[in-house]
Amino acid sequence: MELEQAAHGPVIAEVDMGADSFAPTVVRATVVQASTVFYDTPATLDKAERLLAEAAGYGAQLVVFPEAFVGGYPRGTNFGVTMASRTAKGKEDFRKYHASAIDVPGPEVDRLAAMAGKYKVYLVMGVIERDRYTLYCTVLFFDSQGRYLGKHRKLVPTAMERTIWGFGDGSTTPVFETPIGKLGAVICWENRMPLLRTAMYAKGVEIYCAPTADPSKTWQASMTHIALEGGCFVLSAIQFCRRKDYPWTEYVFSGTEEDLTPDSVVCAGGSVIISPSGTVLAGPNYDEEALISADLDLGEIAREKFGFDVVGHYSRPEVLSLIVRDHPTRPVTFTSTSEKTDGPC
Repeated sequence: MELEQAAHGPVIAEVDMGADSFAPTVVRATVVQASTVFYDTPATLDKAERLLAEAAGYGAQLVVFPEAFVGGYPRGTNFGVTMASRTAKGKEDFRKYHASAIDVPGPEVDRLAAMAGKYKVYLVMGVIERDRYTLYCTVLFFDSQGRYLGKHRKLVPTAMERTIWGFGDGSTTPVFETPIGKLGAVICWENRMPLLRTAMYAKGVEIYCAPTADPSKTWQASMTHIALEGGCFVLSAIQFCRRKDYPWTEYVFSGTEEDLTPDSVVCAGGSVIISPSGTVLAGPNYDEEALISADLDLGEIAREKFGFDVVGHYSRPEVLSLIVRDHPTRPVTFTSTSEKTDGPC
């Protein structure tokens, strides 16, 4: 696994990650660029632990994995869906995909928490969450003590994603205050939603994680803009995948050559770490699976917000304002009567 990092980063602060006793001024962060082991969640978790151990060995205090790393991003398949129709094969493909997803909470979450505690890192992990028979594209957060902090469900799946994933709601858009900074995540193209970004800025996000499956060059422009707009560090972890990483026999994806070989790159990565000034600290990497690391000088946040604080001195709430409905939305609510009746009145 290649390690790529900022060439002239500041010295890492001495931080006791086991005690979480004080906030460092510099944090070593790593974004993981790697593929899932499809239809094999235990093997994917094994791979995640190997990568996490390697990142921790390089001094990482925060490690961010790509969108849907556990459970997988099913690039190149359509699950047999056409308008008003689903094929028998597509239904079976969904059954296998559903079986690869994880319950939150559940044993896989417990294992991820144990990994974070073992290696004493803050962990941000993209997963496919299973809630009965609906799947969600979700990010899970863990602290360096091995505690599960919470989750973010993708608010709006994109295009074909809507045939397999449900929609999140405002109750899972957290920003966690931690000794290494205020930590939050926005997934893939929901990063293009300006109101969601504004809500994250209002919650004070300082380390803005953007796990994605988008390897396009235009993605880099979005990440730079968010860093400047939010006055925050942006950490984007993107998959790096070859055709052989996907088990399905038919692969349909625009922008790839017609005759794919097993080693054809179908998601080229582009993982990157960007500072609040818009400076690229590490990446983008388009070559291979890699760990991309940089040192985050948290003092840079105040230096940049001195000029532009989008939800502070550079806002005009009497002209423009935002209301966020951050309560859970449920399709069914049961109410119980306070008195038990034995029969008709």
